Amino acid sequence: MKIIKYPQRDSWEGIVRRPHLDLSQLNATVNGVLSDIKENGDKAVRKYEEKFDHASLDEIEVTTEEKEEAMSLISKELYDSLVIAHNNIAKFHESQKFDGKKIVTVNGVTCWQKSVPIQKVGLYIPGGTAPLFSTVLMLATPAKIAGCPEIVLCTPPDKEGRVNPAILAAAKIAGVERIFKIGGVQAIGAMAYGTESVPKVYKIFGPGNQYVMAAKQQVSLHDVAIDMPAGPSEVCVIADEDSNVEFVAADLLSQAEHGVDSQVILITTSESMLDAVSKEIELQLKKLPRREIAAKTLENSKLVLVHDTDEAIELSNSYAPEHLIIATKDYEQLSEKVVNAGSVFLGKYACESAGDYASGTNHTLPTHRYALAYNGVNLDSYNRKITFQYLTEDGIRSIGQAVVTMAENEQLEGHANAMRLRMDSLK
Repeated sequence: MKIIKYPQRDSWEGIVRRPHLDLSQLNATVNGVLSDIKENGDKAVRKYEEKFDHASLDEIEVTTEEKEEAMSLISKELYDSLVIAHNNIAKFHESQKFDGKKIVTVNGVTCWQKSVPIQKVGLYIPGGTAPLFSTVLMLATPAKIAGCPEIVLCTPPDKEGRVNPAILAAAKIAGVERIFKIGGVQAIGAMAYGTESVPKVYKIFGPGNQYVMAAKQQVSLHDVAIDMPAGPSEVCVIADEDSNVEFVAADLLSQAEHGVDSQVILITTSESMLDAVSKEIELQLKKLPRREIAAKTLENSKLVLVHDTDEAIELSNSYAPEHLIIATKDYEQLSEKVVNAGSVFLGKYACESAGDYASGTNHTLPTHRYALAYNGVNLDSYNRKITFQYLTEDGIRSIGQAVVTMAENEQLEGHANAMRLRMDSLK
């Protein structure tokens, strides 16, 4: 990891910059696959499943028998863990339900909002180097709470054409019925355009690799909404001299093992902590099964020494991390100063993996500095707010002339006339 001590503010932009990838060839490849899916539907889906996932599929949709079999293939311990996580996620997202109130803005004018679920949503669940069954719970649970009538889930199969049983078990717990054996760009295209087997959806949710992210961004230009722009996973840890060295190193490595294009950053006020964490990372890295991936990630990562925790939180806000862990003794005060982050973990016991799995918060979060303007998935992500207004005769008298005057000054006579006629009818 690159060590940076007491950086000047004019160098911060370089510190917070993520690894740059040339995506021109990638975007061209993605565009070609999407065009083929749009034109040829299931036939193209099967072709790319064989090419990319090395699976020859007779049936694209997971059968009832496959779902039932999956329940017998996972351990009771894992099943019980999924239920605990689902219950906590449900409890947290239930608390986000919107209660629209009717507001009288002026005599005779009443306005209100109604929250309406998106009718068709698509969930993408990665299944490559690490099948993310936890993401099923994170995406499907709020979709069900919101009341989305149609939920479609796509996830890549293995070479035998089977979906990871834990993914199917999580889908059953969360209440998802329609599951398709499709991964990568072809999954995004199938949900965006619809095929003979896969329904077209109105919004696509879920993380993925660079190809999946590029596909989501391309289809969002014209065909379907997406949850957020995103990229490789990341974490920022703020530590001081009292932080637990082993915990800090473990938190950094927990994100480093996600993928070689991930990034982790430590911001600390203590030089001894910086040195100790650096050594501890080397020790813990050797014990990780995915150490080669984590080691590659660490090449893109940084250990930064700053003067005080105020400077640390300022640098973190500039970085706008997907995950922010504040492990300092003054974490409560620093938490009040957080303005740019996807999800924040406070104190030495709040590890990022708690939020990834079972605390109840959502782990589908903005990465790549998108936390400057985006939030993570929540109940509102699955709803639209439709506004209503009702005017009485008194309402026309209250705002009628203001409407006419403003419309005339914008030279929109049709607008003015629509109100003027109503005003005249009251004379």
